[in-house]
Amino acid sequence: MTRSTADEPHNPIHAEAPGEAAELREEIERLKLQLEEQKRAAAPHSALRHLVAAVVLVTAFFLGYVPRQRRELQLAAEASAQKESLPEVSITAAKRASSAGELVLPGNIQAITEAPILARAEGYIQRRYVDIGDRVTAGQLLTEIEAPDLDQQVRQSQAAVQQMQADLQRAIAALEQGKANEALAKVTASRWNNLASRGVVSRQENDQYQSQYEAQSANVRALERAVDAAKGTLSASEANVARLTDLQNYLKVRAPFAGVITQRNIDVGALVNTGSTMLFRIAQTDPLRTFVNAPQADAQDIRVGQAATLSTEELPNRKFRGIVTRSANALDPASRTLLVEVQVPNPDGKLLPGMYVEVNFNLPRSDPPLLLTSDTLVVRPEGTMVAVLDSNDSVHYQRIVVGRDLGNQIEVLGGLKAGQRVIVNPNDSVEEGVRVHPVLVAPPGGAKRQR
Repeated sequence: MTRSTADEPHNPIHAEAPGEAAELREEIERLKLQLEEQKRAAAPHSALRHLVAAVVLVTAFFLGYVPRQRRELQLAAEASAQKESLPEVSITAAKRASSAGELVLPGNIQAITEAPILARAEGYIQRRYVDIGDRVTAGQLLTEIEAPDLDQQVRQSQAAVQQMQADLQRAIAALEQGKANEALAKVTASRWNNLASRGVVSRQENDQYQSQYEAQSANVRALERAVDAAKGTLSASEANVARLTDLQNYLKVRAPFAGVITQRNIDVGALVNTGSTMLFRIAQTDPLRTFVNAPQADAQDIRVGQAATLSTEELPNRKFRGIVTRSANALDPASRTLLVEVQVPNPDGKLLPGMYVEVNFNLPRSDPPLLLTSDTLVVRPEGTMVAVLDSNDSVHYQRIVVGRDLGNQIEVLGGLKAGQRVIVNPNDSVEEGVRVHPVLVAPPGGAKRQR
C-alpha cells in the first residue's frame, strides 16, 4: 500500500529530499555565474570547455541521483510501514528431545526382608534384651520366656518314657520265657510222636503233647507282638519328650537374620500365647528395595539390570544409585502400569523403610519425539493443531499427534518436522493464510518426564 504525498512531510526521510534539491539548484546557479564570469574574462578556450563539461556532468549526476534516491527512500518507508502494520507473533522452533530420555517415577522404599517374631511357647517374659531401633545380628538373643507348665510337661514325659522302657523290658523277658517253653514243648512233642509211631503210647496222649507245642508257638508270637507294641509306645513317648524339649529351646527367642528392630510389643512379665503374641518386628535395611509403577508407554524400556537413581527431598544433595532387579512382567489392568523393583545399597542407614522417593530412569530412545511448549497447541473439533509459518511468514494450521504431557512441554509424535516455526499462544487475529511478523522466543529445553 502506497502512502499519499500529503503524508510525506510527516516522514523525516521524505522531509530531507526537498532541501537537497534546493541546494543542488543553488550549486547549479553558482556554477553558471562562474561560467559567465570566466567568459567575460576571456579565459582560454580549452579551460572553458573543460569547465562546461564538468558543469554538464555534475548537473546530469544530480538530476539522475536525486529522483532515484527519493524513490528508494519512499519504497523503504512503504516497506517499513507495511511491516509495522503486520501482526507481531512469538514463535518457537520444534526441537527433538534428547536421545537419552529421563523418566522420573514416585516410589516407596521397603525393607529387603521383614518378619514378625511371634512366641512359639506359652509363658511369661523373663528378660528382654533389645528395643526398637536396635541393630541385631543373625542368631542374637532377643528375649527369654519362663514357662513352668512346659517344664512340668517335660518331666512328665520323661517319666513316661522310663515307664515305657520298663514295660518293654518286661515284654522282652516274657518273650524269652515263652520261647523257652516253646522249645521244651517242641522236644516233648517230637518224642511223643516217635513213641506213638512205634505203638508204645496211645494216639490220644501224642495229640495232647502236639497241641501243647502249638499253644506255646502261638504264645511266642503273641509275646513278640507285645514287644513290638511296647517299642512303639516307647518311641511315641520319646518323640513327645523331644517335642517338648524343642519347645523349651523356643523359650530363648533369637533373631532369624541381621537387621533392625522396628517394633516391640512386649515387656518383662507379659504373658505370651503360642502363635498369637507378636514379640518384635525385625527388618533388614541393607539393601533396600523400592517399588515403582511404570506406565504402559515406558514398560518396554525398563529392563532387569538397568541403573536407576533415587533421590528424596530430605537429602537434596545426595543421590542413591540402584539396580532394577525384577519386574512383574504383567500390567496391572486397573492402572495399566508395570510393577518394578529397584534395589539400592544402604550401608549407612540414611534411607529408611517407608520413605517416599523419586526414581530416575535413563531410557535410551532411538527415535526421540519433538518437543513444543504447551501454549502452542490449538484444540479444535477436527483435532489438536498448531499454527506454523511457511517461508513467506504466512500462517498455516497443521494437525499433530500429541504424545506425553510433560507439564510445560508436550511431546509431538507426528504431523510436525524438526525446525518448523510454530506460533506461541496464537490469538484470534492469527488466521489461516495471514502474514505475520515473527519474533523468535527461547526454544524448548530438555525436561524430565514425571508421572
